[in-house]
Amino acid sequence: MEEKKLNNIIENFNEIEKKLSSIGEKDYNVFAKLSKEYSDLKPLVSKINDFKKFNNELHDLDELLESEDNDIKKEAVYEKEILLKKVSEIEEELKFMLIPKDESDEKNAIVEIRAGTGGEEAALFASDLLRMYTKYSEVKSWRAEIMDLSETDHDGVKEVILKVSGNNVFGELKYESGTHRVQRVPLTESGGRIHTSAATVAVLPEASDIDVEILEKDLRVDIFRASGPGGQSVNTTDSAVRITHIPTGVVAQCQDEKSQHKNKAKALTVLRTRIFESERQKKEKERAQERKSQVGSGDRSERIRTYNFPQGRVTDHRISLTLYKLEQILAGEGLNEIISSLITDDNMKKLSQD
Repeated sequence: MEEKKLNNIIENFNEIEKKLSSIGEKDYNVFAKLSKEYSDLKPLVSKINDFKKFNNELHDLDELLESEDNDIKKEAVYEKEILLKKVSEIEEELKFMLIPKDESDEKNAIVEIRAGTGGEEAALFASDLLRMYTKYSEVKSWRAEIMDLSETDHDGVKEVILKVSGNNVFGELKYESGTHRVQRVPLTESGGRIHTSAATVAVLPEASDIDVEILEKDLRVDIFRASGPGGQSVNTTDSAVRITHIPTGVVAQCQDEKSQHKNKAKALTVLRTRIFESERQKKEKERAQERKSQVGSGDRSERIRTYNFPQGRVTDHRISLTLYKLEQILAGEGLNEIISSLITDDNMKKLSQD
């Protein structure tokens, strides 16, 4: 463990502490930013101090090991074994704590699910995925809110945009981006033949107005009448909103609310997030080229997981993980096991790049 790096972290932490006491809450934005940095660094600094303390104790024991008193020497050998184990454990924890974090991990997420190949079966599977993420949000005490929904005549989902708010949402859900494939026998299949269909999931970190500034003059706002499955009208007023960001060509729309004002607010949230994600992806690609470390490209065409109903299994192809817990995973409860494994794998890859 590089001592200079650890000392720099402690110096930075002490510097932030001094600034916080001198600024007070006079400048709220600076104070909030520093407070966040301080609270993020506090557990790491505590762990570094433990590491230094135990290493100093090891150094002191080396002197006792030179003692001519056998009892003292024996006790020192025993103490050294315990301390070496503690130092080794802390060093391992520090390695993971020092992995650079994605600045967007703590943000809320916008989850976009679209039915892919497979017609109505794909739409029904997209509906299953919507339910899975909604239930998973409940398990994690997150809040899931539908921003926009386009359904089929048979309870399927053509496309849905879900906003998930809570603690470290994007940091966990970002691993869900990609193509999800399902294998099952449709209810309409009399011969019992297994059909394969797919849905795509895109997870974007929600952008705030601080992240992306959108000028009113750069927007084209179109108002139209919302429609339900099969073109059936669900509103008697023109309340659906489509917003185009002229400089980038990015488009977002919302027709879920009866209020035009609410639809515009939701569409703006999605628009801002899509613009932010575009910039984030550019930066991420630049960083990835430097460190050559990616869990996956996050490309929507990349098949990441297969849900096999006849065998009751779910396979994540990125880490070759197969679990025979299909029902628990689709119910949200079992999804955490997959996401935790993906996070661990990602961390191990990052460590191997150091």
